[in-house]
Amino acid sequence: MPSHNAVLPNALKTPAIERLRNKRVVLASASPRRKEILQALGLDPEIVPSTFAENLPFSSFEQIHEYPVATATHKAVQVYESLVIDNPDDAPDLVIGADTVVFTHALPSTTLEMELGTRQELLEKPSSKEDNLRMLQDLNGSVCEVVTGVSLVYPVLTAPGYAIKEMDERTLVYFVDNPLHILRAYVENGEGVDRAGGFAVQGLGSLLIRKIDGDYHNVVGFPGASFFQLLDKLVEEDDDFLQI
Repeated sequence: MPSHNAVLPNALKTPAIERLRNKRVVLASASPRRKEILQALGLDPEIVPSTFAENLPFSSFEQIHEYPVATATHKAVQVYESLVIDNPDDAPDLVIGADTVVFTHALPSTTLEMELGTRQELLEKPSSKEDNLRMLQDLNGSVCEVVTGVSLVYPVLTAPGYAIKEMDERTLVYFVDNPLHILRAYVENGEGVDRAGGFAVQGLGSLLIRKIDGDYHNVVGFPGASFFQLLDKLVEEDDDFLQI
């Protein structure tokens, strides 16, 4: 059986990190940004992108924040099951799924907004430059909510052979009231085409943003701090976590 160790030398020696040593840790995502965040925090997972279609009907979720969590879980389960089928003797010890979405119109804060009942619109990746400009115009001078759903799948002895733990992280992003020529220039640059909401906070998109309330890394694509807190909680509460 091949040897595995996703823990990097710079990792903090926390209970969760120690439990991850010599384990097969898989990130079910092709996002280089998620991998970079995890590496910066001491974890270098194997990359196995999910083939899940990411086509869950948004309207079926009563609570909108459940949508990215459900997508993350489908991604992680699909990768876990396929790896177990491919090689049962080298099954993953932990598969990490993640999905980041942007919601317009952050949750209502005034009585008038509550009475109007404004529903947050889901913004995923723009389908074209025109769609990207539409998104940015909607966000311009406003506040959006970035939500990342994270799902952990790991082996257990009971059916179906794995357990799932889920979480979501929410961050508010405040946009400058940018003139239209700035928005058009950003769209023409193309940076936002492959990003949820049509902008990249870690790149030129930072020029469009006034401030961030919450986890910066969550806006980039992965809430590292909350992820490691969840791992530590699982280690504390479940003696068998990552021990099977």
